[in-house]
Amino acid sequence: MRETGGMGSDGEGNITEGIDSPDYDDVVTARESLSSEDRSTYVEDSDNPGGTMSDEFSSSKRVTEPNDVSDSESSDSDSSADPDISQTVPSAESMDENTAEVNSKEDSSPSKAEVQSRPCNAEDFATWQRIIRLDAVRANAEWIAYSPSQAVVSESRAHRFAEAVGLKDYEHLEPPRILHAARLVSILEAYALYDPEIGYCQGMSDLLSPIISVMTEDHEAFWCFVGFMTKARHNFRLDEVGIRRQLNIISKIIKQKDSHLYRHLEKLQAEDCFFVYRMVVVLFRRELSFEQTLCLWEVMWADQAAIRAGIGKSPWSRIRLRAPPTDDLLLYAIAASVLQRRKQIIEKYSSMDEILRECQSMAGQLDVWKLLDDAHDLVVTLHDKM
Repeated sequence: MRETGGMGSDGEGNITEGIDSPDYDDVVTARESLSSEDRSTYVEDSDNPGGTMSDEFSSSKRVTEPNDVSDSESSDSDSSADPDISQTVPSAESMDENTAEVNSKEDSSPSKAEVQSRPCNAEDFATWQRIIRLDAVRANAEWIAYSPSQAVVSESRAHRFAEAVGLKDYEHLEPPRILHAARLVSILEAYALYDPEIGYCQGMSDLLSPIISVMTEDHEAFWCFVGFMTKARHNFRLDEVGIRRQLNIISKIIKQKDSHLYRHLEKLQAEDCFFVYRMVVVLFRRELSFEQTLCLWEVMWADQAAIRAGIGKSPWSRIRLRAPPTDDLLLYAIAASVLQRRKQIIEKYSSMDEILRECQSMAGQLDVWKLLDDAHDLVVTLHDKM
């Protein structure tokens, strides 16, 4: 992705690495929820800024507890007082006009009727607003080096945007990061209204941050995010079917490629690959830098575009392309990251706790191009077997 548009004095920050990593106990809790047939509704403790695996990522652990709406009453529709803020939320008419086009892009995407099958509950939305604001202020400035034109914004302007969306407790942030947090709030709230079945789940801000860091117009960023979520929304479904499917594919890839490693995982009762849960939910965003994330995502999107265009179906495609395009390139990349550490896992680790810590330690240590090379090697070798 490249920075688009001319933002002038606007700026933004990056939220993607402001939330603490999960610990093992929380992973086990979320892991057990996957195998339980009768799941209870998750209740989010949004006042805990530490964020655990089950708090942040346990696939659509949406919050439904009653909540004080006063912290969240100021919505993006209240921002019309400032002409620069008035574009932060797409109108209902705009949503209706664009929905059919966005949803027609993917056969597996939810239809408009499916997305809007459950009306937005006011109590749910008030809670989503509160969690969105808490997530939005956990920001860093990693994006600035890659979008310098968006990094300049006056303090008064940033504060106007923050006040327009009801942002609180942002005084410790620099103006560009305040504006970025406000943009996160406005777009994520709009998406929660657009897709009330999913609403807002922690981890979605990780997916949106890189998009708004290169797109200066919020209405364009919103529809880009809608398109992105046609693929990613299954990560946040309450039934967790999407997460189960993806973890199962990763497990199969490892089993087919390295039976020795797979048997070791079986001994540790880790063959379900739940230790890569976070990588699946937020598409490697926590493990890769901002620039690496854009590289990986663009390659993934290129594969998906190639599939839509019919590339890879002809008999000579494997020879010409080396690796046929796949919708599951992310999963091959995740499997590759585990296989790269097979020696340590087999020789040193005797519990899932240790494997989980190893996966968490990958943050900032991965070579995205080596990762993609290994992933494509796996596609060439295993694509037909999967």
